[in-house]
Amino acid sequence: MEWRIEDKQAFSLAGVSKRVPMQFEGVNQEIVELAKSITEEQRKEMRALKNIEPFEIVNASYHADANFLKEEGELTHLIGVITTKNEVSDQLEKVQVEACMWAVFPNEGPFPSTLQETMAKTYSEWLPTSDYEIIKAPTFSFTKMDENKKDYAYSEIWLPVRKK
Repeated sequence: MEWRIEDKQAFSLAGVSKRVPMQFEGVNQEIVELAKSITEEQRKEMRALKNIEPFEIVNASYHADANFLKEEGELTHLIGVITTKNEVSDQLEKVQVEACMWAVFPNEGPFPSTLQETMAKTYSEWLPTSDYEIIKAPTFSFTKMDENKKDYAYSEIWLPVRKK
């Protein structure tokens, strides 16, 4: 499993969010509906706000009822960007994230199964054998669909961690 550790300064997530059911496999229709609800004005503001890596639209998850360990309950899902700018309008939610270390897991393959399998392996294989533990902060990922291959993507999963 490929991974790296990155230190990142404090930042904010800025985007639209919704409580959605925890779902480990397949397409979460509540997240699809959330994505469809984003207005052009919100998209324009998000593009203007993103100013630190990764310079992508991210899918962030936090406040999970089962702490991401069980497929039950709900979590808050945010579609947005990462920014250090303070000026976020009322049309977007802003979530502060403290400076910390991040375990980053690049993956590539059929979407969404490869992303979901990588996420599962981070918790079931990597975490128990690593020198790191998850801290209480949003996790996020981004996905870049391959225009030449149907349902194929490059993704990165970012998990907030600290040394054990």
